[in-house]
Amino acid sequence: MKRTTLLVFLLLSVSFFSYGTTKKVYSWKDKNGVLVFSDTPRPGATEVKLNTPNLTMPATDTSILDNTASATPVNFKIAISSPEDKATVRENSGSVYVTTRVIPRFATGFKVQLFVNGAPHGEPSNSSTFALRGVNRGEHTLQAKLFNANNKLVSVSPVSTFYMHRASVFGGN
Repeated sequence: MKRTTLLVFLLLSVSFFSYGTTKKVYSWKDKNGVLVFSDTPRPGATEVKLNTPNLTMPATDTSILDNTASATPVNFKIAISSPEDKATVRENSGSVYVTTRVIPRFATGFKVQLFVNGAPHGEPSNSSTFALRGVNRGEHTLQAKLFNANNKLVSVSPVSTFYMHRASVFGGN
């Protein structure tokens, strides 16, 4: 019984004594030259003098790691760059090459749908150039629509007008 009481007394004394003392911190450089801190001394380590018994680290701001909330949506624009608006195309075969311009740069997975006289011309394409064949004489309108990889409409161009001029098969223009 005396032994158990003595053991408990020693344990309480040691824990009380260690509670009242401050921990020591040691530092050294490892083989890569990185500064290491520890509460365990080792050969070549120097004791770091602390000016406060309560060592607390400031909270780290981790908001910079969350890039989903800070993603700025890109505002895409599409326009018909060729033929120019109100241009006359002189081509007896009726061929017209239409070029669209996407700003900023055309993104992966995006598609362009060309509309001629209000009707879709073929399927949406990942190309910004279109070849029209057999276009009749007269006034025609062009418009382009830009879709993202999820097939969502991103931008619509202004309507552009061009005039097809073809020599008449009857001898007149």
